Amino acid sequence: MQLDLSIFNPKAKPLIGLDISSSAVKMVELSGNAKDGFRVERYTIEVLSRDVIADGNIVNLEAAAESVKRAWKRMGTSTRQVAMALPAAAVITKKIIVPAGQREEELEVLVESEANQYIPFALEEVNLDFQVIGPAPSSPDEVEVLIAASRKEKVEDRVAVAEAAGLKAAVMDVESYAALAAFELIERQLPDQGKNQVVAIVDIGANVTNLTVMRNGQQVYAREQAFGGAQLTQDIVRQYGMSFEEADAAKRNGGLPENYEAELLRPFMESLALEVSRALQFFFTSTQYNQVNHLVLAGGCAAIPGLDEVVATRTQVNCLVANPFAGMSVSDRVRPRNLVNDASSLMVACGLALRRFEE
Repeated sequence: MQLDLSIFNPKAKPLIGLDISSSAVKMVELSGNAKDGFRVERYTIEVLSRDVIADGNIVNLEAAAESVKRAWKRMGTSTRQVAMALPAAAVITKKIIVPAGQREEELEVLVESEANQYIPFALEEVNLDFQVIGPAPSSPDEVEVLIAASRKEKVEDRVAVAEAAGLKAAVMDVESYAALAAFELIERQLPDQGKNQVVAIVDIGANVTNLTVMRNGQQVYAREQAFGGAQLTQDIVRQYGMSFEEADAAKRNGGLPENYEAELLRPFMESLALEVSRALQFFFTSTQYNQVNHLVLAGGCAAIPGLDEVVATRTQVNCLVANPFAGMSVSDRVRPRNLVNDASSLMVACGLALRRFEE
């Protein structure tokens, strides 16, 4: 089965950004354009039960498809084309240098022979894609090409979920690239649009926290730590004898006993700030950098009121909560206050929705 799934070049419009994370299905639909500004038409978040995704893999296709279908219905859109993403761990990426001025067919042959050398699977088992990034830094006669490869079954699982929900996967991206596309919108909100500044993005997921450090649009460091919002949910389960699902819902919507904040939430925020501080220390000791100008908190936990202050106090770095929609107008179907609360967890979905506007 030949899938028209270009990792780098979406042909289809309009498009919904569909992010299936370990804890929720998130969808974002944007309109407008980069020049005149974007508008948030619709978005939704549908919580997933715990056994649907494991280590980034979809283990229960039926349940995932049901959740996607519910989310799509709640969006109230007629758009069925979606941009999806694979977890970074499921994708092998490599930059190669090739002679400039090659035709597409010649490039394909070159990429395949290069890919053969470093992909540990047979080429017929992988989806392979590439994109010319631009002139090679070392020589004007060469260009830099980014190759991305993933096991076919990883791609096909996601495509199957979309199809079972009545949708069509038009683009398959990588979660980390999609999040960075959304980060570009946040960078514009920084002083001097973040030029020559070191910006650390801390994405706090359910089970892992990812630190990505950027400078002038280039990633200079990345690290993953086993710490996430599920830890707080487990604490609630233990303390109040709830099921995991009840605890997760109470954490999101309120309704926990009065001592929750002092006994569980505050210590969790302090632990999280300590994890961020540790991650930054690793960054300093393993690179030539010795300071960070801004910290951007992303992921579901970033919306915890006051977390940015706790992290800023612990790290002594200016801290802001990710909101890629800050400069956008919103349709009357979107509640602005809800969008602000949810924005930090919609980075990947927003980055995927932006794929519609790429040339």
